[in-house]
Amino acid sequence: MKRLILAAALVAAPAWSQTAMTASEFESYVSGKTLFYAADGTRYGVEEYLPDRRVRWSFLDGQCKEGLWYEEAGNICFVYDDNPTPQCWSFFRGASGLSAQFETGDTGTVLYEIEATGEEMLCLGPEIGV
Repeated sequence: MKRLILAAALVAAPAWSQTAMTASEFESYVSGKTLFYAADGTRYGVEEYLPDRRVRWSFLDGQCKEGLWYEEAGNICFVYDDNPTPQCWSFFRGASGLSAQFETGDTGTVLYEIEATGEEMLCLGPEIGV
């Protein structure tokens, strides 16, 4: 039983002892993919990685945010059309995909890749009132 718990903890633990991915490593891994992420065992969101370091993010509610990513101080930072404040992460590549440690503000957030596809995201259109 202790081995099972230890094995689960090791699989779930982010790779802080590893070196964070560089921008070129990150770009090579994510380009053309749509990645689903989880936090604390719960589906968190999805991001589509488009050409020219553009991205499309959703909290899985059908509402999508357009943005872009860039490297700054060894982190991968994202800005979105609705929020120009950079959100920076350290990304690590492990046997089961990416893990990401939030580096801006509250650094307790850790995301894990749970699924990768080459499909476009489902984004609903703007809500139109009567």
